[in-house]
Order: sequence, then structure tokens, then C-alpha cells
Amino acid sequence: MKLPVYVTLLAESESTLARSYRQVADAHGDEPDIHYLCLTLAKQCENHRQKLDEVIERIGRASADDGPERLHADAIEEARSGPLGVLRDLQDLYLLASLTDVTWTVVKQAAQALVDHHLLDIVESCEKETSVQLRWLITRIKQAAPQALIAAK
Repeated sequence: MKLPVYVTLLAESESTLARSYRQVADAHGDEPDIHYLCLTLAKQCENHRQKLDEVIERIGRASADDGPERLHADAIEEARSGPLGVLRDLQDLYLLASLTDVTWTVVKQAAQALVDHHLLDIVESCEKETSVQLRWLITRIKQAAPQALIAAK
């Protein structure tokens, strides 16, 4: 069974996304909505990670030899500045959240096939929250784009 590969990937994706939200929050304190919401979303991702750790304890962790390394995404290590930087950071967050979202979908399909109700409960609650994250990010990108691309010097 290869489910541990994707559950481990998902747990790592949630950790990466949490770190990235915190990095963007710290870098863009002058944008209160970004700062505070990114901190909230980071906590949400950390909560998802804790739930996945419980699943990993039950089904096992994938070893480095089991997983396709190319499905790994790096965290935002250094946020950018200025309006264009905000836009680029939000896009990076969107890409990381998208990887996380599609990985939830893959794990959900496996949980349904296995009729694993415990895993399904976790997936359904976390998947919904990740969807909300994506909707906020796209909305905030739409708001930031005109300022960054047209009004900024």
C-alpha cells in the first residue's frame, strides 16, 4: 500500500504552507489583513499537520525511497517587499496551497476506497479549510494586482 507516501507528502505540504504563511505575515505587517489572516491560516495548517501525524502513526510514514521527490515544494524562505512583492508572495502561497489541496483530493480518494472513516473525517474537514484558503488567496491576489501592476512605481 502506498497511501503513506501521500499522507507523508500531505503532512509535509501542510508544514511548508504553515511556514510560508508565517513568513509572508512577518514580511507584510504593513498589510494588516495579510498579516493577521496569514497567521490564522498558519495555525490552521499546523492543526492539519497534527491530525495527519495521528494518521501517520496508524498507517506508517513513507521512507525517502518510497516517495516521488519531485512532488515536493519549498517554503517561502524570504518574502518580497513592495506592492509587487505582496502580489508575488500571494501567488507563491496560492501555488503551495494548490499543491496541498490536490493532495487532499488524492488522499480522499484512497480513504474512500479503503472505507477509512477516520481518515475521511480528517480529510473532509481539512480539505474544506484548504479550499477557503485558496478562495481568500485568489480574492486577495485580485485586489493586489491592479495596485502592483498599474499604480505602483
